[in-house]
Amino acid sequence: MAAVNGNPMFPCPVCTQAREVKVTKKDKPYLICDSCGVQVFVRGPAGIEEFRRLLQHTNTESLLTRLREMERLYRLACPQCGHEFWAEPKLIKTSVFDGGLKGFRCPKKNCDGIVPWGQTQ
Repeated sequence: MAAVNGNPMFPCPVCTQAREVKVTKKDKPYLICDSCGVQVFVRGPAGIEEFRRLLQHTNTESLLTRLREMERLYRLACPQCGHEFWAEPKLIKTSVFDGGLKGFRCPKKNCDGIVPWGQTQ
């Protein structure tokens, strides 16, 4: 895992980009993702210990690779309006004839776009 200023890196839980893990004056880990506006502060002895264990024993490259693969499979773009969204069960569009999976409906209001099932993989 690449380190910045001697600090380990950990993926942002929203955008999955690697972010530097910093430590507060009271030795509590945190990370800030400026592009997403996300701030993650790990509190409590059990959480801090588990997070440190995760940093030590996780191969970050494989973790980031897994997250990117999940994003490739489940982050969709509407072919009609271009809106990006995560595939969710509530967005499933099925055929009225045979009940087969057609794809995923765009969640954007007033858009009737559907990402066909074959394009999600």
